[in-house]
Amino acid sequence: MVWMATQKLAIRGKRRRIWGGAFLCWVFLMLVTPKISHSPKHHLYADMRNFLGVPNTLNVITNFPFLVVGVLGFVLCCQGGLFNISLPGEVWGWALFYAGIAGLAFGSAYYHLKPDDSRVTWDTLPMMIAYSSLFSSFIVERVGERIGLSSLFALLFIAFLSTAYDRTYNDIRLYMMFQLIPCIAIPGMCFVFPPKYTHSRYWLWAGE
Repeated sequence: MVWMATQKLAIRGKRRRIWGGAFLCWVFLMLVTPKISHSPKHHLYADMRNFLGVPNTLNVITNFPFLVVGVLGFVLCCQGGLFNISLPGEVWGWALFYAGIAGLAFGSAYYHLKPDDSRVTWDTLPMMIAYSSLFSSFIVERVGERIGLSSLFALLFIAFLSTAYDRTYNDIRLYMMFQLIPCIAIPGMCFVFPPKYTHSRYWLWAGE
């Protein structure tokens, strides 16, 4: 019993050091990197043609597949059987991922109807919710349900914080770092933590 308690304390201490190190790295990057504002050219697209009175028609209607995939994935995820997921943490993570994909369809369509700095928030926020959910689902599968759910809430908080910071200070550094985290962490953790399912190679694709 004493040995198990010691092991748990050691694991908790290790996690705190990891989170503390990550926070210090974030502070360091924010201090040494210059502010990155939205470029005025960000809202200029190669194809801005209008059809049937819909501005930027092709950029708007191409969001429809996101809606289809998001809704179908959300429904199937909530059922759980088809994807063979049973843990509540997995269901929460994947359901929220597909909800983010469906939300992206509406947010991106709204933004592309009249692209500007105020509307781009509705394009980026659903993506960040989807990133958060995808990464937390990976953590649930590889590390543990409790840690995965805790990570989900923490990542969602960072997603909303990054969006608010961008809108307030016109600075996309937090958003860029937020996108970079899964791209680095998922491939690395694939080699450290053993897989629960047989689709491990797909996580490497997701990290890319």
